[in-house]
Amino acid sequence: MTSTQTPPAPPAEPPPSRRISRRGFLGGAAGVLLAAGGGGTWWALDRFVVDHVQVADASAYEAASGVDAGTTATSNGSVSGDTYSSDQAAITISTVVTGSGDSTVTYFVADVVLTDATVLRSAFANDEFGLNITEDPSDIAARVGAVWAVNGDYYGFRETGIVIRNGVAYRDAGAREGMAFYRDGSVRVYDETATTAADLVAAGVWNTLSFGPAIVEAGAVVSGIDSVEVDTNVGNHSIQGDQPRTAVGVIDSNHLVFVVVDGRSEGYSEGVTLPELAQIFVGLGAVTAYNIDGGGSSTMVFDGALVNDPLGKGQERGTSDVLYIA
Repeated sequence: MTSTQTPPAPPAEPPPSRRISRRGFLGGAAGVLLAAGGGGTWWALDRFVVDHVQVADASAYEAASGVDAGTTATSNGSVSGDTYSSDQAAITISTVVTGSGDSTVTYFVADVVLTDATVLRSAFANDEFGLNITEDPSDIAARVGAVWAVNGDYYGFRETGIVIRNGVAYRDAGAREGMAFYRDGSVRVYDETATTAADLVAAGVWNTLSFGPAIVEAGAVVSGIDSVEVDTNVGNHSIQGDQPRTAVGVIDSNHLVFVVVDGRSEGYSEGVTLPELAQIFVGLGAVTAYNIDGGGSSTMVFDGALVNDPLGKGQERGTSDVLYIA
């Protein structure tokens, strides 16, 4: 089922459309900032807040790419309580609460077993690819008919990283340690700077995540993850301390486990450090685990409802993308 076709680069277009992101930050405050800050403030807003759409209809772009589209939805599926089963996927959701008082940690585990790796798909906010485009994860999930979804890597916050989604290459700007999901059900952590998006697609890569770091390797906690910096741009230097988290672990081929940890909510869940997150995955039997976007983005959706309680407020934060099963 592996395709060796290399998808076309995103089509050449006029300068990307720019519009104010629907994140609730702007409105009248934007005008005040622009008036007060001049060009420097506008640069920051344009780079980190204003939408830059590069592919306006990602679904159509993928359909026209000539790449094998995989299995778009499961068949004969049914939900029973916290489980879902179909011909292509079995999902079990569980809730874990540890500690007490201010040290309470609450997290959610989705154990996912697949018979067809391509039913684990990706969807972009507003079905658009580009910078700063956001949509609540539950809204993305509803739009694509997802029975289960989790936030992705927030690719749209940065201009770097290899972005392959549903077998199609969108960005080829290797910069960090990534995770690649293959059509054959294998999942590997890799060095983005040592390969290209085209080579990965030709090798059968179905989806990539570009965030990190890897937190479990060979079944053991990776040393030094408590001092890792993912990016060096404004406001995103460090991912340390007790935080809400989302990560994915690999137990075996076609057997994944996703963990969403709530945090920053006194008495409900304080969040976890990266080493603590890694230890959760070791306890789940993961041989590999990889950290993805967290904080207010950490969200899991199942059967049309939020599984977790983002920031203890039951309020989602818009993000660039989700991984899901339809």
